[in-house]
Amino acid sequence: MQINFEDERPIFMQIAEGIEDAILTGAFAEEEQIPSITELSVNYKINPATALKGIAILVDEGIIFKKRGIGMFVAQGSVLKLRNKRKELFYEHYIKRLIEEAKKLGITTAEILDMVERGYEE
Repeated sequence: MQINFEDERPIFMQIAEGIEDAILTGAFAEEEQIPSITELSVNYKINPATALKGIAILVDEGIIFKKRGIGMFVAQGSVLKLRNKRKELFYEHYIKRLIEEAKKLGITTAEILDMVERGYEE
């Protein structure tokens, strides 16, 4: 996970997304412990409150949970939750815009599918 201090997204959002990415790629498995707030703040040279804010987002979404006195862990079913969340975001941010532009250009569904297949082949 990397933090980009030049990125327009807040650092706490980058922390949350970085942990989400690590869960999706299997770097943090379900029921596995994730780095502590202190570890995150030291490793990325950020304020612990900023790291906590990123973690709090994931706790609120049920992606991670706290075991009192032990640390934070990836919740059971988190991978499926994250995939569904990211698929919906993908649709909202990319597919809707792609379809709007395709309609303006008169591109058919079949042509879009051909372009997508070509993209996967490249």
